[in-house]
Order: sequence, then C-alpha cells, then structure tokens
Amino acid sequence: MRHPSLCVCVKHNWEVFFFYNEELHASLYFVNASLQEVVFASTTGTLVPCPAAGIPPVTLRWYLATGEEIYDVPGIRHVHPNGTLQIFPFPPSSFNNLIHDNTYYCTAENPSGKIRSQDVHIKAVLREPYTVRVEDQKAMRGNVAVFKCIIPSSVEAYITVVSWEKDTVSLVSGRFLITSTGALYILDVQNEDGLYNYRCITRHRYTGETRQSNSARLFVSDPANSAPSILDGFDHRKAMAGQRVELPCKASGHPAPKYRWLKDNVPWEPDSRFRQTVTGLLIENTRPSDSGSYVCEVWNNYGTAEMIGRLYVKQPLKATISPRKVKSSVGSQVSLSCSVTGTEDQELSWYRNGEIINPGNNVRITGVNRENLIMDGMAKSDGGAYQCFVRKDKMSAQDYVQVVLEDGTPKIISAFSEKVVSPGEPVSLMCNVKGTPLPTITWTLDEDPIVKDGSHRISQIITSEGNVVSYLNISNTQVRDGGVYRCTANNSAGVILYQARINVRGPASIRPMKNITAIAGRDTYIHCRVIGYPYYSIKWYKNSNLLPFNHRQVAFENNGTLKLSDVQKEVDEGEYTCNVLVQPQLSTSQSVHVTVKVPPFIQPFEFPRFSIGQRVFIPCVVVSGDLPITITWQKDGRPIPASLGVTIDNIDFTSSLRISNLSLLHNGNYTCIARNDAAAVEHQSQLIVRVPPRFVVQPSDQDGIYGKAVILNCSAEGYPVPTIVWKYSKGAGVPQFQPIALNGRIQLLTNGSLLIKHVLEEDSGYYLCKVSNDVGADVSKSMYLTVKIPAMITSYPNTTLATQGQKKEMSCTAHGEKPIIVRWEKEDRIINPEMSRYLVSTKEVGDEVISTLQVRKQIGPQIIQICQGVLGLVLIQVQEPPDPPEIEIREVRARSIALRWTMGFDGNSPITGYDIECKNKSDSWDSVQRTRDVSPQLNQATIIDLHPSSTYNIRMYAKNRIGKSEASNELTITTDEAAPDGPPQDVQLEPISSQSIRVTWKAPKKHLQNGIIRGYQIGYREYSAGGNFQFNIISIDTTGDSEVYTLNNLKKFTQYGMVVQACNRAGIGPSSQEIITTTLEDVPSCPPGNVQATATSPETISISWSTLAKETLNGILQGFRVIYWANLLDGELGEIKNVTTTQPSLELDGLEKYTNYSIQVLAFTRAGDGVRSEQIFTRTKEDVPGPPAGVKAAAASASTVFVSWLPPLKLNGIIRKYTVFCSQPYPTVISEFEASPDSFSYRIPNLSRNRQYSVWVVAVTAAGRGNSSEIITVEPLAKAPARILTFSGTVTTPWMKDIVLPCKAVGDPAPTVKWMKDSQELPIPLFHLVMIDGRRSIFSNGSFVIRTVKAEDSGYYSCVASNNWGSDEIILNLQVQVPPDQPRLTVSKTTSSSITLSWIPGDNGGSSIRGYILQYSEDNSEQWGSFPISPSERSYRLETLKCGTWYKFTLTAQNGVGPGRISEIIEAKTLGKEPQFSKEQELFASINTTRVRLNLIGWNDGGCPITSFTLEYRPFGTTVWTTAQRTSLSKSYILYDLQEATWYELQMRVCNSAGCAEKQAKFATLNYDGSTIPPLIKSVVQSEEGLGTNEGLKMLVTISCILVGVLVLFVMLLIVRRRRREQRLKRLREAPSLQSHLSPAESRQLPLPVVALGCECLGTRSKALMKAKPTLCTHYLIIFPLTDDRSTVLLTDADFGETSKQKSLTVTHTVHYQSVSQATGPLVDVSDARPGTNPTTRRSAKTGPTARNRYASQWTLNRPHPTISAHTLTTDWRLPTPRPAGSVDKESDSYSVSPSQDTDRARSSMVSTESASSTYEELARAYEHAKMEEQLRHAKFTITECFISDTSSEQLTAGTNDYTDSLTSSTPSESGICRFTASPPKPQDGGRVMNMAVPKAHRPGEAAEGRWWSLWGGFHPTHRGWEAGEGRSQYLLELLTEITGVCSS
Repeated sequence: MRHPSLCVCVKHNWEVFFFYNEELHASLYFVNASLQEVVFASTTGTLVPCPAAGIPPVTLRWYLATGEEIYDVPGIRHVHPNGTLQIFPFPPSSFNNLIHDNTYYCTAENPSGKIRSQDVHIKAVLREPYTVRVEDQKAMRGNVAVFKCIIPSSVEAYITVVSWEKDTVSLVSGRFLITSTGALYILDVQNEDGLYNYRCITRHRYTGETRQSNSARLFVSDPANSAPSILDGFDHRKAMAGQRVELPCKASGHPAPKYRWLKDNVPWEPDSRFRQTVTGLLIENTRPSDSGSYVCEVWNNYGTAEMIGRLYVKQPLKATISPRKVKSSVGSQVSLSCSVTGTEDQELSWYRNGEIINPGNNVRITGVNRENLIMDGMAKSDGGAYQCFVRKDKMSAQDYVQVVLEDGTPKIISAFSEKVVSPGEPVSLMCNVKGTPLPTITWTLDEDPIVKDGSHRISQIITSEGNVVSYLNISNTQVRDGGVYRCTANNSAGVILYQARINVRGPASIRPMKNITAIAGRDTYIHCRVIGYPYYSIKWYKNSNLLPFNHRQVAFENNGTLKLSDVQKEVDEGEYTCNVLVQPQLSTSQSVHVTVKVPPFIQPFEFPRFSIGQRVFIPCVVVSGDLPITITWQKDGRPIPASLGVTIDNIDFTSSLRISNLSLLHNGNYTCIARNDAAAVEHQSQLIVRVPPRFVVQPSDQDGIYGKAVILNCSAEGYPVPTIVWKYSKGAGVPQFQPIALNGRIQLLTNGSLLIKHVLEEDSGYYLCKVSNDVGADVSKSMYLTVKIPAMITSYPNTTLATQGQKKEMSCTAHGEKPIIVRWEKEDRIINPEMSRYLVSTKEVGDEVISTLQVRKQIGPQIIQICQGVLGLVLIQVQEPPDPPEIEIREVRARSIALRWTMGFDGNSPITGYDIECKNKSDSWDSVQRTRDVSPQLNQATIIDLHPSSTYNIRMYAKNRIGKSEASNELTITTDEAAPDGPPQDVQLEPISSQSIRVTWKAPKKHLQNGIIRGYQIGYREYSAGGNFQFNIISIDTTGDSEVYTLNNLKKFTQYGMVVQACNRAGIGPSSQEIITTTLEDVPSCPPGNVQATATSPETISISWSTLAKETLNGILQGFRVIYWANLLDGELGEIKNVTTTQPSLELDGLEKYTNYSIQVLAFTRAGDGVRSEQIFTRTKEDVPGPPAGVKAAAASASTVFVSWLPPLKLNGIIRKYTVFCSQPYPTVISEFEASPDSFSYRIPNLSRNRQYSVWVVAVTAAGRGNSSEIITVEPLAKAPARILTFSGTVTTPWMKDIVLPCKAVGDPAPTVKWMKDSQELPIPLFHLVMIDGRRSIFSNGSFVIRTVKAEDSGYYSCVASNNWGSDEIILNLQVQVPPDQPRLTVSKTTSSSITLSWIPGDNGGSSIRGYILQYSEDNSEQWGSFPISPSERSYRLETLKCGTWYKFTLTAQNGVGPGRISEIIEAKTLGKEPQFSKEQELFASINTTRVRLNLIGWNDGGCPITSFTLEYRPFGTTVWTTAQRTSLSKSYILYDLQEATWYELQMRVCNSAGCAEKQAKFATLNYDGSTIPPLIKSVVQSEEGLGTNEGLKMLVTISCILVGVLVLFVMLLIVRRRRREQRLKRLREAPSLQSHLSPAESRQLPLPVVALGCECLGTRSKALMKAKPTLCTHYLIIFPLTDDRSTVLLTDADFGETSKQKSLTVTHTVHYQSVSQATGPLVDVSDARPGTNPTTRRSAKTGPTARNRYASQWTLNRPHPTISAHTLTTDWRLPTPRPAGSVDKESDSYSVSPSQDTDRARSSMVSTESASSTYEELARAYEHAKMEEQLRHAKFTITECFISDTSSEQLTAGTNDYTDSLTSSTPSESGICRFTASPPKPQDGGRVMNMAVPKAHRPGEAAEGRWWSLWGGFHPTHRGWEAGEGRSQYLLELLTEITGVCSS
C-alpha cells in the first residue's frame, strides 16, 4: 500500500542512545530519542515510527499515556508490524480526541530488557475556512512603513507568511524587508511606493493551503516634525535555548527616531550575541539568562515612545542517569541517580523494563525530586533497562541504563596446595575468593575451627578487583599443626569450600575420633586424621577384616578417608579401626563406632475428586523407620487452623485426617510429616473441592454510541475458576452466534466482561456470554447491543442555480438517532422561518429527516449553511455573463510565468473556459500569443518558452454559456534571471605555498551568463587516502571579468581538484572542468618517532627510528639526518656533526670511547629539514684507557722518589686506579704500586741511593689495563735539586670562580716557590712577579690562588721552584671562560603569519654554546616572549603572528658560564599592508535627494583582514561630523537622512592589523526633481561660516610669516658660524700635523687605529689621557679606521638622502678599513664567511691571550653607477687598550637616521651605531689618514646599512687561546630589517621583565634624524663644511680642534 503524501511537523532532533548487554549479546537503543510532538493535517494523516529499536529484533508496542495498549480501528488507526503507528485521513465529523489529539508512547522489548519512549503528543489539525487581510498604512517620505498580515487567532499557530507582493510581483530585497514574524518593512519610503497595492501570501503549515490577502495601499506624505510612534513591536516571545530570536521594534517619526534597548530596566550592554538590526534586536544563540523584560526606547527631538515586551527562553529538558554502566550480582545493592537540567520544577519518575517503579520493601526513592533510586537485595529478575523520565508541561526527557546482574555464588580463584614442612617453619595459606556480596571466609583444621593464638593468625584483604583474599599464617609450625586445612567461603548466594593437606615432619599419630551416627540409605564418610610425616600407609578394619570387603565401601589410602555408600543398618553398624603404619615394624591405630539410624518412610496417598458438602478420610501410614515416630499435618505449608473443622487421629505409626463437611475453604495442599532421631520426611497431596459455575453479573441489553467505548458486563464464579467465552450474532434477526475474534479494539476483561473500545455501526447485534469449568453444566446468557449514531448530514446540494427573481428550493438529508433537529443559517446568521422570504418544511422518510428551505425572490448569490455538529454549504447562484477574472502572478521564472486567477463572479453559470493573451511589452495586442479554451477546472496556468529578463504584458478572458467577460486586469511582468548556462573560462591553478593555491578565471561567455554575474563558488576537494572526496564550497563576490582567489589553510603537499561555478540571482551555473594540482612541498611537521640508540662498541652507536606518517611528511622524503655531538666530561659540547641516510636506521662509528652523545633525528624533504626529535643520550661502551699524558719523577731524598702523572688523554671509561711501576736493572726487580683514581702523584720510599730506577705508570678501567706511559729514569740523591712535579699546560675556569694553580715541588732541601705572570704588553713574553692582594695569594704548598677570577686574570703564569742544588719552572696558561658573544641575527623569510630567523654565532667565550634563548615582542609592546633553542640550530620560525605587523627580536647564546650578551634588536614585518582603495572602482554607487549608496568593494584589505571601518560625513562648511563605525567591511553602505541639494564632505578610515588608510571625497545630493546642483564656488561667501573661514586664513598667514622670519634668521646664523670655522680651518692648515697639536712626541711612537672617539676618554693632556681614568662627557664622534691609502670617507646629508632618490640599479661595495698596526692579534678574513660557519675556531689562535676588546665595523655603500663591478676589501683589527681596574664598559643606546617617509623603506635604510672607547693616539691617526677622502670625493654613496659592534664589556675583557671574532657579514639586511643595540631584559633577569622598561626601536617618523645628530653636540650635516667636495677634509680638522677644546675644558 502506498501511503498518501504527508505534511507533518515533528519537533525533534535526531539522536541515538544505545546500550549493550554483554552476556546476552543484545542491545536496545533509541533512534530518535527527542521525538515529542507530531502535528498533521486531517486530510493527509500521518505515519509515526516508533523511536526505539534493538538487536536482536525487538517487539514494538504503542500505548496511550494512561498505559493502555492501543488497538486498531479500521480506517482510522493502525499499527504496522514494523512498529509504525498510522493515523488515516479522516473527515471532520470523525474527529476523536482519544485518537486524534492524545499522548502516546511506544515500547521496545528483547532479551536484554524493555524500554519505553518519551511521550509523543499526536495532534490532528482540521481544515477550516479562514481569510487573511492587510490594512492600509500611512507613512512619511524617507520614513519607514510597516504592513502586517492579520491572521485569525484560531489558525494563527499553523499559518506562515511566505511572501509579500507589490502589484502581483514578489518582493525580494532592497528597501523591502520581510521580518521573521511575517511583517513587511518598507525602508526609506518614496513617493512612488504609494502607487502600488500590497498583499501577503500565507501557507498552512500542515494542509499546504495558500491564502492571498486583500490589497492594501500606502499613503505617503511629506516629512513633518512629529514624535515617534511604534509601528511594530511584541508583547511576549518564547524561544528554546540556542535558537535565534528577533525582537521587533520599529517606529516612525521625523526626524528619524533613535533607538535604545533596556533589559530589566538596565541599558543593554554590547555583546557579540546581541545585534541591533533594522527590524529591532537580534539575539543569537539564546540562553536562559536572556529571559526578562525588554524595553525599546525611541526618541527624537519632538517626543519619545517605548515598547515593552517579555522574552521567555526555555532550556531543553535533559536527564542523565549515573552510573552509565551497572554490572552487579544477585543479592547486592544497586543505586542510580538521575540529574536533570533545563527546569527546576519537574516531575520525575523511574521505570524498570517499561514499568513504573514504586517504593517498596527493597526499593527506596530519595531526594528532593525523587532523583535517587536505591534497590537492596537485587533478584535475577530485577535486571534489565532502567529509565528516568522527567516531565514539565508538554516537554519530557528520559535517559536509561542497563543493569546486568550476575550470579554472586562464591568462586575459588586461587588457593594453597598440599605441601610438606618441617617443625618451626612458618607456613602461610591463602584463599582468593570472588563473590557478591563479599563472601565470609572461615578456616578449619581436620574439620575443627582454627583457634587464633600467638602462632596462628588470620588476615583478610579486598583486592581492587573486588576479590576477598584470606591468609592463615602459622609462625611456628608444630607436628600437631599437620592435617587437612579447609577454607570455606559463604554469602547469601551460596557457599564453596576448598581443602588440602599440610604435612608436618615428625612422629605420625592419629587424632582422637568421635563416634558417628549414619543415616540408613545415605552415604557416610569416616576420616582418619593422621598427623606427623612421613607415614607408610593408612588402612581400615572392621571386625579385624581389612576394608573394603564389598562394593559399597571405598578406602582412600592417601588421605585416610573411608566412604560407606547407601548405608545399611545390619551390615554397616559397628566399630571401625584406622591403622597407620608409622615405620616398617611400627604402627598405631584408633577406633570409631558407627551407629546407623533408619529414617521414617510414608506410604504414598492421594485425595480423590470431591464435591462440596462431601466427607473425607485420608490415612498417613509410616511403614518403616526407628521408633519413636512423631506425625504432624500441614495445609499450604502451615499448621491446619482449628476453624476449618479438620480432625486428626494419631495411633502409633499412623495418623488420619477427617473432614465431615467439605467447603471451598478446604481447598489446598495437605502435607503429612513424620520425624524420628534419624530424619524428618513428608508426603503432600492436593485436595480440590469442585464448584459448578454460576453468574455473578448476568449480561443485559445495552446501548453503545458510535465511536465511543462500551463494556458488555458478564462475570461468574465457580471452582476451578470458570472460563468465559463470548459469541456474536450480527443484526436483529434470529441469532446465529459465532465466536468473537478478540483484537486491540475488542478485548476480554479479567472479570469476564467484553470491552469494545471504538463502537462501529456493524457492532450492533446479539452477544452471548458462556461460562464453563468442567464441573456441572455450562451456563450462558445473551444480550442485545444497540448502536446509537449521532446526527450526520448525508446529502445536500453544494450549488444550485436560480434565475434572478424566481423562487428556489433546497433540500438537506440528515441521518442519526431521533429526534433530529435541522437548522438553516446564512453567512453565520440563523434563518428565521417566520420571515416572508424564507419557508422551511421538514419530513421523515425512514431513518432519515429531509428539511427543505424555500427562498423567494432571489436577487444575488447567497451562501446557506446547515449546522448540526457539522456543516453543509449550499450556494444559490443567479446566472449571467461572467465578470473578468482577477489575474495575478503566482510565480515568475526565467523562461516561464505562472499565472493564477480568481473569479469574482462567474455569472452563476459554469465557466466553460478561459482565453489567455501574452505579448512582448513593445508589441501591440494585434500580434499577441493566445491560448484559447483553457479548462475551466483550472485556476492557474504557466506560459512557457519565454526569454529571461524580458518584459511581457498578459491579460485574460473568462467564458460561460452566457457569454465572454471583459478583458481582465493587464499585468506587466519581467522574467527572472536564469542560472548561467556556461562555466567560467580559463580556470588556472597555481600553488604558491605548501598550504595555498591561487585560482584565476574569467567570467562565462556573455550570452551564457543569463543575467548579472554576482559571485562565484569555488569547489575544492582533497585527493588523499584520508580525504572524503566531497567538494568544499567557498562563495565569493565578483569583482570584474577576471577573478583571482587564494585558497589557504590547505594540507601540505596534497593533491586537490578544483572547479569554479558562476552565480547570479537565479542560481549557480555549471562547473568548470575539474583541474587537479598539488600544494608545494614543505618540511616535515613531526620528528621521526621511537628514536632508539644503543651503543654496540666503544666507538659505535646503532640508531633506529620509525618513519613519518604521510600526512606529516609534507613532501617526498629525501632522507633522514642524524645530528649528534659529544657531551664532554668538562661540561663542554663536542663538535656538532650530522649524517644523512635514506634508511630508518644508522650506525655511527668513529666515536669517542665511553662518551655520552646527544642524538637527534629529523626527516627532510626537498623543502628542507623537518622537526628534530627530542634529544636522546647514549654512552659508548667502556674500553681500556690510553697511556697517561705525561709522567714526571724527581728525587726527594737519598731514598725517596716522587712520581707524578697526567690522566690519559683518552680515558675511555672510568679510571678505577693507577698502577705505578718501578724497576731497577741489576738485578731486574719490578715493583708495583697502586694509586687511587683521583690521585696523580705517588711517593716511592726505601730506594737505594745513587742508583737509577725506571718508572712508568698505567691507568686501569673496568675493561682492563691501558697502555703504559713513557718510561723515565730517576736517581735518588742526597742533595736533590728542586724539581716541580706539576705539569705545564692550560687551566680553564669559568669567571667569577676561585681557581688554584698547583705547583708541587720536591727537593732536598725543600725548595722555595715563586709565581710570575706575563705582562701581555710586549710581543716577547716578559714575566713579572704576581701581585699578592686580597684576591690573590700563595699557599704553603706552593699553589697560587685567585679568588673570583676575572677575564683580565687570563694569561701565562710561571712557577719557579729552587733550592741550593737547582731550580725548575713550569708555565700554566690560565684561560678564563666568559659568557658567549652576541650572535648576529637576521631575517631569512617572512609570511603573513610567520617570520623565520637565522643567525651566525659569535665568540663562544671559551666554552661551547649550550643553547640559545630567542626573545620577541610585538611592535610598541613591552611584553616579551621567549623560546629555548637547541645549540645546533641556526634558524627558527615563529608561527601564528599578526599579519602586516612589525616584531622585535633578540637572541642570546648560553655556554657553560651562563647567558651572554643579548644580540642587537632586529625588526621584521609579516607580509601584508594597510588597506587601499582601488582607483578602478567608483566610490558612489547611487545618489538621490536624501540618500547615498557607497560602493565599498574597491577597498583592498592588503592581505590582512579588515578590523575596523570608520566613516564620517558633514555638509560642506559645517563643523560637526556624523560618524559611523563598523568592525568589518560590507560591500556597500548607505547614508540616510541627507539634506536635499547639499554638498557633503566624506572621509573614511579603514584599518587592519598592518595599519590604516584614509580616503576623502565630496558629493552632492540631488534636487527633489532629480536634477543636480551647481558645483562648489571657491569665492568667499560673506556669511557666518565664511567669516569664520576668513579668520582661520588670517591666522594661517600670520603663522607662516613668523616661521619664514625664524628660518631667515637661522640661515644667517649658519652663515656667520661657517665663516668662523673657515678661519679656524686656515690656522689648522698651517700646522705640520694634527698629531703635533694633540700629543707629545713620545706618544706618537705607537701607531694605533682609530675606530671611534667618545669624549669620555679625553682629559687635559695627552699623557694624562693614557694613564688616568677617563672623564665622561656626552659628545661622540664617529671616526673611520683608515687603510694605507690614507683617505677618509665622510658622508654628506645629500648622501643620506640618495636612497630615496635613486631608481636605477645600484652596485654594492663593502669596505673594511685596515689599521696600520697588526701586532696585537690575529686578523681573520671573513670575506667568504657564510651564515652558520665560523671563519676561525678556537684552535686556530696561536698567539698569547689578549684583552677581549673586539671591534668590527661594516659600512655598506651603494654606488648608483652600474658600470663598476663589485669588489670587497675585508680586514678586522684588534686594539689592546688597557683598562683601569674596576672599569666597566657601558652598553650604548642606538640611534638611527632615515630620510624616507615610507615606513617599510625607512626601516630598510636605518643606520645603527654603537659608541666605542678610543685613545688619544687613535685620534691622531685619523689626521694622518685624512687624505683618503680625496680619492673618494667624487663618488656618491648611500648608506643602506651601518653596523658597528663593540663587543668589549666587563664579561669579555679577558681572552684565551680559544677565541673567535664577531663575524661581520657583507650581506646587507633584507628590506624591513633594522638594527639596534639597546637590549631587552636578559634571560637571567626574566623575573624582572615585567618591571623593566623594554627598549623601543627607533622609528623613521619619530624625528630620528634630529635624535641621531643630537649626540654630536649640536652638529648637523647642514653646517658649513659638510658639503661634498674639498671642504670635507678641512671641516673634519676644524671639528677635531673643536672637540679638543671642549674636552680639555
């Protein structure tokens, strides 16, 4: 059967709740747990599936909310086998509340339990006539108008406004807005809006019927000042939490009113969920807290108004049961709790397997809301599905859980076993038992309970699994403790025991045995309890006969048990002896007597069949058993009451039961019980007293009402309980009874009555109730059921024709129970038969009543209704030619127009057809397209084959038999746009990154666009193993004929397919052909996993790892890279190496022995290296050590020699000891002496005088002895010369620590020791005695101690030991490790959200770099973040940065001493720029008299999302701006309420994270007639505003004059000062050299390079400058150290501005100027230095240590002449400038200059300088090389980067042999990188970061130039002498003279 189409409203969300019964392998679940309401139309019916299901298949049943199972009603209600409930369509007269408006639920049942669904309210909606209407409205031009669709309240809940029409054309967008409540808003009302008719179209939600309202008009008036009046509001709204709610509030008034919202009388706070819209207040994702009273305040200058409404937000009911899984056992307690959310006052109930649970003996329901269910003593039947139901009003919710009950009988999990122990040995016996409830465990020994005492203890624990573990501990075992031990576990579910024998060594014996009583016929066991061990055998005897001697006897020799089966008194009674053979010739025995008792045996008896009133005698005879015997009787398990009159006679072994008069009370089970000393036995028989049936209630005739329920009463009694059967005979004729088929509609009640739930007309007839119970004759009685039928109209004329002026009669036939009253009505008014125009007559024909209405003098059409519960409609029609139909548009499409027409009056004659005419608007009606004779049954038609976007005229004619109507109203319609018929053209894909693809395309061909292309849809899908191959859709707006879009956040190195579709208003066109491309490769995003390393030998390590998953590889795997380095014993790091391989394993060889290695593994693709794995540490295996690095031996006396040695260079393990060998040649005797591993000298005594000995030393590890040292010869002497046992070498120590320099000397007599230090001032080492002070001292053993060692303590120290016979000397090179130098930090790559940094390490300070700390901060922020970085890294990428934003970065290196200097701050900017407005876009989309639409599509976001949009406008000449702000940019913006014919000023400001952009414009509104106004006149208008403008101009002129005067004065001062300086320069030229002016002759002998002059080094005299502490002053001068070509480069102001002027290609020259003297340290050529490499290592330095005053300067000059090739001169120099003790270098500030106004270019051209100390001689050297300027004077240079680094500081003053210079790369920084020397908080000061001022990098726009030049003491490059040409040299000399004078003063 195919069901009709249904229109059903179902309130639900699809969910699935599931539980699974593990033991039954069955499940129950809800497929739609939230189904709560089903509403449907009576004309369609509905199908409601049961929302529950299960596995295996479940039985589904439906019930009413009362619990009554529903039944089938033919043609009305039916339950399908699959559990679907069907309600059939029905006429209004068949409506039944019980069926069509009731609450149902269904249940699902299978072996795992039974669950019931939530209550489902099923409601049928009857079809009833209704009309909708719209009222005329008034509005002022420029204001708002509101039309409302008025719907009758009776159907309002089912009716929805689907559209509004303006003259039959649907309103879609623009100024016309349809609210969520169906109201029509017309914004910015215009005069033309009053020319149209407006009407609403509604649709019935369930029947699908549509209604069209009447037409209403809008009356538009001119604006007039008026107070606001509310046009649209609300009284109350209800919503569910999470929904979207619109609270309307719209008012009219002039000027346009303003709005403010209050909630609960508190002003509305801005919230992302709340948004004020054109229609009112929109609340997204509502919450219960949003409930409350809302006030909308409206005001303007002329008054106020307010609207008050209330919002109710309900939270959905939700119930949750905990725990979610219940698995318990029989007899246990189960507790469930139900938590409820969504309401506070709810009704909660509990169900088990679909049945409600009420409190009882074992069931408790507690809690305020009955939320706790506690059940004690759970039975097996208590398992199943438990549900918690919550109900509140019409809402309900439920949750359920499965309770699984297991058998809780105890089970032995594990236990002790049989064993043999010795006396005194402790024994522990264990029993592990599982059971529910927890079992109790008891212990017995040979069936006697264990007595707890000092040596017998019992303990018990409960494990995490819920098992009980009991221990029996015997601390001191004795022989008597041997025997059979038994543990017994019992609980309410059962008992279990376990036993085993424990044998204790010792003499065997038998425990005393008690006499036993056995029961005849049963089995008996006799135990012989033997203690002691060993024994040989256990045997049983009876009467000296060895047992067994028959088949019923079994002897268990191993445990001494004798079993007697089916005991017999004559044979088995007697004495039994247990004999135990202890030794081969020795035995022991014990005897036990067995007494056999014989139990009673009752001869079986049965009660015969008895009837009521008869007599009974039953004997009970005990035929065997020991006397005495006691006999008793019971009835139904209890003693027989005396009230029954039962007599019992007992004689010896018999007992009889007598009843003299049987009644029904004697029915029951009678039991005879016989007892003696052996046992109690019983026999039972049932006594049944039979009673024939009889009626208690006899059936009688009844009436039943059609559609209602009826009960046919019939009940009877008898014994056994009689059976009642009903039969039926249809109709009133002679009864022919047939059995009744019981079903859901007809049911048999428990008392025998018959229930018919829904009476039908065919149920009328005879019913027979028959009663029987097989006792006596059956009884029966019949009755007659009469079905009463309510009154119903069976026929009436729907339409009748009449001629105007004639009489007309109409008849109506009614059927039903008499009497029937017929009433006539006309248009809801009762017709009065007394009126002269009407005559009513009634007659009865059979069962029907016919009523006739006569209407006289019929004038027009009338509607007559017949009312009696239901209605019949009669239409009287007067025939005449039809009126023309009222034609309207039903639907307009691209190529068709659907018409709908309404007949106002058809002339009371059937319409025979319609003619439809259609033409193009430009054509005449003579060339129309006609469709004739359209079927009169139709009221709509569709005109097809039209062209999209074309305008047509349409009209109609109606025809009947009388004639043809006039032409209908004429419609003018324009067809809609059609979806494009062609795809976009030239679609191309370009991968631009690993996560981005650029898509470009062109619009479809013009003739295929079918309208205006308004946007595109890009569909893309992933082609990968994890992809779902479904297209992801992105919609974008069109920008022109050529489009481009970038897809971001794609998967890396993944294949994507893409299509593009064009869209217009009509829809989406066909897609382009799919194009497939792949995103670019990227580095792997994860490290290799499971990295494992194993040392396989002292020199090899095997490494393995797992490969990367494809989704994290991000490319084609090229291989793996293993990075490793040694962690040396002194804390230093070895050389960082890396090895590549293509396999997931590698063996490293050639490693250092017994060395701890750090290992990392990474994968790399063609894009580069991926993420490194975490460090793992592996040590190579131990090996024998190398030879000691050195050996010394010296005589201390005539018989004693001291030996000293150095540890091996290759320890290869842990040194366990040293072995010293001493050998004499004649005779050859080798002695061995052992020394501890931490001692490096040994005293060998008792040697012979003046005899030579050979001595050597061997180191020993766990792997064995190593190679021996060199063999040295020593001779004990009486006059032993002084010798030093300490070795010369290098001593390394971190700074600020105490250091001891050893110098152990021996000799006879004891030598004296003195220490000296190299002066470090001459190329040839010259040692001086060390200075002893509070920090330096010499111990008595000769060691030299330096406390808190500093960098200047580095150097060569000499220890000299001497006595009368000789002397010895060693030299120790002390190297002080300092924190590392700052790294050189650069930017290597930027994206919109990431910056990649690279760096070159600086000097490591004598200790290998342990890691880096990268600090970063957003521009203008004082918050710094930091990241630790591995020492092997040379780059780092920071992700998730802001787009188009400047960031500051510093890097700090860390070594074993600590963190070093922070690198210079560099800045970098992520990609992206501020917004820009496209010149190709027009700003003004449309302009009229009071409104302007702005086109904002022209704003380009610059690659960063727009964050704010501010718009200001004002009439020209006014001062007050009107401001509008938005957080995002829309496509357009409309300015309302403008003044007519007025010029306006407009300015916009659009911002993103990269910056802001502004745009100004002017526009003029139109005149009222649409004409333009004249342009602005620039002449001064004499008005108030004009006067104000003139005053402003006057002030501007005055200020300008003052500024010009100041400028002229300043120029004159410059001219005067220039002339004065020319005079000084003339005097300088006459001097032989600048040096003669600056220093005496003796100071000229050391030619030193000049780097910078900071006047802090200048005093009154040159000698004093070199010897005394410098005086600090604030003037600085940058001086270049010069090369031998003796020229100087000075940069002019014009040079600084060259960068912004040059547009041509530039050639870069990098020049490093060389000093004259190079004797102070090694020079390093870094011209070919590459990032990540050191041009020199610590081992390359060969000269002695110098003070770490390192300078490196680099000027990169751009020559704008491309014809000269680039060349590089690179030289570094060192200055050994001595510093006074305690002096501290200060880190300087940084200064920058930039002539550029562009932010990014200005940052690129910044110059950073750092001050450095200088000697007076260096200033003299500058003058000697001044002529170099002559060679470069003709070249124009532009500074693109200046980097001068002074690495001297307190922590870097002392150097060692191992050092490197700060590298100076010749590569200029990237665009956007600026250098600064001010530093952020150091890493070790991290705790103070929040309280420290973080330095800000200089900005080009912050007067950088003036700030840079301010440090020259007022000097500026515009001064005289700074021009290009010869004047530079003279001016330099003059400047030096001025500085000398300033500093001297």
